[in-house]
Amino acid sequence: MTQVDVMLPHYGRLDLVQATVRSVLDQVDPNWRLTIVDDSGDAGDDKLGAWCAGLGDRRVRYERNAHNLGINRNFQKCVSLVEHELAVIIGSDDLMLPGYVRTVRQAHQTHPDVAIIQPGVEVVDEHGELVRTLVDLSKRWVYAPRAAGPTVLAGQDLAVSLLRGNWLYFPSICWRAEPLRRIGFREGLSVVQDLALVLDMVLDGESLLVEPTRCFRYRRHRASVSSAHAADGRRFAEERGFFIDAAERMAARGWSRAAAAARHHLSSRINALTQLPSAVRHGGSGGVRALVRHAFGGVRRCRVTTGRRILP
Repeated sequence: MTQVDVMLPHYGRLDLVQATVRSVLDQVDPNWRLTIVDDSGDAGDDKLGAWCAGLGDRRVRYERNAHNLGINRNFQKCVSLVEHELAVIIGSDDLMLPGYVRTVRQAHQTHPDVAIIQPGVEVVDEHGELVRTLVDLSKRWVYAPRAAGPTVLAGQDLAVSLLRGNWLYFPSICWRAEPLRRIGFREGLSVVQDLALVLDMVLDGESLLVEPTRCFRYRRHRASVSSAHAADGRRFAEERGFFIDAAERMAARGWSRAAAAARHHLSSRINALTQLPSAVRHGGSGGVRALVRHAFGGVRRCRVTTGRRILP
């Protein structure tokens, strides 16, 4: 019987990760195993480990890194620990609704060759209240494909869609384990490592299933890594290099529409513009320059060497 490895890379608040763990324990389908990889290192006590041990559920495994690995390497470690056919890399503040495991297992049974399953998502704030942000409204109504029912996407059409605007919710995605382990995360990325992974899979011939059933709650708050890196420009420096690389790789494959979408990266430019007021208020001249450059600058053709590349 198909099992789901729920991988939880953790660094942050104890109360939020406890809520995440409880949401996994509350699944109506018991065919899951949860592995928590705590990247707190030698900082502070081990309250989370003690709390997990007290749950008394053998499906819950806890591992604490001896030293802080950082986001990218801790995510890679989670991938290396996957043993079952399906895997989820859930955020340490996100929530599964009770039907999540059942939904993705049924989707996999119906579409066994699909590598990426994107289920329906609700968005909550740091207090757990449902919210409707401009970012999420744009994802749903501007960038995401219209899918009244389960819909399979692949190839250049999928690449174009994602490069115009990343409408996926990475922590909610269920992955087929074999391509996830084979391709893995690119080294050196943190903010866009999720989109890079998906596009690497698309270039490798894998497909994505949109399953509209809402079974996941994605938490959006200002404490996220992407939000923390946005106002000072670090996020967009990484994104700029990523899109330069993506444009070259899409062009090399002969996907001209996808290459153009990567060169324009319109949604990323718009996002940079929305961060300008915050950068100005906080007096970060370097951040302002980085945001302006990203929002209005062109993408030059150049070679990017950061991370592993999968060429056509």
